[in-house]
Amino acid sequence: MAGKYSVLLSQLVKEHDMNIVNTSEDFEERRIYSMAVGRPGLQFAGFFEYYDPRRMLVSGKQEHTYLERLDPDARYKAIEGLMQREPSALVVCHQVTPLPELAELSKKYDVNVFTSEIDTSEFMAQLISSLHVHLAPRRTIHGVLVEVYGEGLLITGDSGIGKSETALELIKRGHRLIADDAVEIRKISHNNLVGEAPPLIRHYMEFRGIGVINARYIYGVGAVKSSQTIHLVIKLENWEDYKPYDRLGADSEYTEILGVEVPSVTIPVRPGRNLAVILELAAMNNRQKKMGYNAAQDLEQRHDYGIDNDCFDFEN
Repeated sequence: MAGKYSVLLSQLVKEHDMNIVNTSEDFEERRIYSMAVGRPGLQFAGFFEYYDPRRMLVSGKQEHTYLERLDPDARYKAIEGLMQREPSALVVCHQVTPLPELAELSKKYDVNVFTSEIDTSEFMAQLISSLHVHLAPRRTIHGVLVEVYGEGLLITGDSGIGKSETALELIKRGHRLIADDAVEIRKISHNNLVGEAPPLIRHYMEFRGIGVINARYIYGVGAVKSSQTIHLVIKLENWEDYKPYDRLGADSEYTEILGVEVPSVTIPVRPGRNLAVILELAAMNNRQKKMGYNAAQDLEQRHDYGIDNDCFDFEN
């Protein structure tokens, strides 16, 4: 799968501690656009239908043993057939020493070839996970992202409603800030969203009347975090006396972000409400729901049972 986002090949080489066998002339500018990673066994056997040169290829003991058992001419032809099609990169894993023909032909056809000491399956898993993070669909949302009791809370609402002030109080209560003002959200799997701050404003917070602060320097490294899975969206809005707010919580509310339905709650704001405590409660309640307990549904069931079995004495 290829998308509009990309990552530098040189960055992946550093991240996964690869050793260089050969690099192409454009190695420093070469970008990877595909999340998919392939094994080149079929290509070494001469099957190139569905072959995509944008994919990184990972080779291990199986491919190495197959090539070793070929006679020299067939081995040269098998490797050349792949190198001619210029894959974006080939990584030889499991402490396998690249064949001389591979080193020679990678230089001839200007193909990036690397080695890794890691087991082939483990390396593929790490590489795929990394590519899904780097190439994930993303969008930036105006809001604040905090971690409260392990739950990622995305706080949204109109400018000036108190998002940053609430986050500051949560930090003072031992929770952690991920992003203030702008949250960059990535969809790293079909139902998993991860948020982080844009690099330029990471750990910074802005307060009207005071200005900009660095939460990491003031409250310490334990008060901040680089990224966080989003579990709950908190919508802050000004309290309206005649608006019917949900007082039971039996019905679930969701917000769609990048095609993912995220549980959400709307919290009305007015003077005197301790929003930090309410958000702590929202985080714990959301965790309980994920573990299978819903207090509102439990109360409804108790109420229905009491009605059905005439357990209520309305006269007394």
